[in-house]
Amino acid sequence: MNKVKNSPVIGPSKPRLLGVLGPGLVTGASDDDPSGIATYSQAGAQFGFGLTWTMLFSYPLMAVVQEISARIGRTTGRGIAGNMRKYYPNWLLQSVVLLLLVANTINIGADLGAMGDALKLIVGGPALAYAVAFGAISVILQIFLKYTRYVSILKWLTLSLFAYFATVLVVSVPWADVARGMLIPKFTADADFWTSVVAILGTTISPYLFFWQASQEVEDEKAKPERQPLKDAPEQTKNAVERIRLDTYVGMAFSNIVALAIMITAGATLHAHGVTDIQSTSQAAEALKPVGGNFAFAIFAVGVIGTGLLAIPVLAGSAGYALGEARKWPVGLDRRPLEAKAFYATIAAATVVGVGLNFTPINPIKALYWSAVVNGVVAVPVMAVMMAMTARPDIMGKATVPLGLRGVGWVATVVMAAAAVVMIGQLIRG
Repeated sequence: MNKVKNSPVIGPSKPRLLGVLGPGLVTGASDDDPSGIATYSQAGAQFGFGLTWTMLFSYPLMAVVQEISARIGRTTGRGIAGNMRKYYPNWLLQSVVLLLLVANTINIGADLGAMGDALKLIVGGPALAYAVAFGAISVILQIFLKYTRYVSILKWLTLSLFAYFATVLVVSVPWADVARGMLIPKFTADADFWTSVVAILGTTISPYLFFWQASQEVEDEKAKPERQPLKDAPEQTKNAVERIRLDTYVGMAFSNIVALAIMITAGATLHAHGVTDIQSTSQAAEALKPVGGNFAFAIFAVGVIGTGLLAIPVLAGSAGYALGEARKWPVGLDRRPLEAKAFYATIAAATVVGVGLNFTPINPIKALYWSAVVNGVVAVPVMAVMMAMTARPDIMGKATVPLGLRGVGWVATVVMAAAAVVMIGQLIRG
């Protein structure tokens, strides 16, 4: 009984911050994957500080959407796909899961390629071999490491993002210009401007993050005997929601501050010196070297590797959760390999195919573009379903999400729908 009273989830204790931070922190940090770093670097290089306002604009939207996804998992004891399977048409579920698998696999391939390139920049050697090694390490850790230990490693990997704060500190930044860019947005009719805005939104609010955080709430619930789905234990709701909100809002703030640091670094160095076209993280690191120095170059490259090691498990894991729940397979990183063979096989397959993409003539930038298109298409129906789901007492019990929070979630859904329309329009125009 004493154990329950002292729980940070359902008791009156004052838990340490690091003990409370978990799924939200890891989810937020994984959003700044190597592909995202390339997007933010390009935005800073091309527009200087002109798009830094997007970090302030997107923060409340992404934080609310991620809180809602976490509350779905914690309340129902099932992930997003599990709830869609039970309450929504099968064709919608299968379509979403298929598109999510495609987008995640492409992202995994691009991230592994960027990690291989980053290590090559630092120590030399074969980038493709490094990509294979990083993929193998990620799969082995997910399959064979105990869940609680693995989550601890993911938390520590979030520290790699501090590399981007270090780069800001070692370059000369005109902070008055940064403040103007953040607080006084300037809009243009330029197609490249809006393409970058859409790319930033698509990178910041991605469907794989919804699936991952909801499923991690389920995993955490199962790992702690005193926790039960809030639908069955409404007395746990208040403290559980407080913990989810703190975890999520801190995690998403961390994510956007890091993205902002990357944009500022690129704007203060690359854009300021006339470098306006960055197509990859390795190109960004190399371009940074002559204007930011060896230290900034090395820190930037090391950060790419660290963020990749954090993001690959989230991308592959969210694919495993989504497909597993859709197919009614046993899922969960807390399960032994033989207890969830199909789940772990999905994680391994997504990673192996991602590695394989680096051995094909497929242009990684083109692949990422298509991945962004797919993510934009998938995000809108998933977000709409999530908003509808959290208003239903038959799904959420007494823990339905308040109208105001859902309202912000619907605003985020409309914004992402508009972004998807812009992307598709650009695709049609060629």
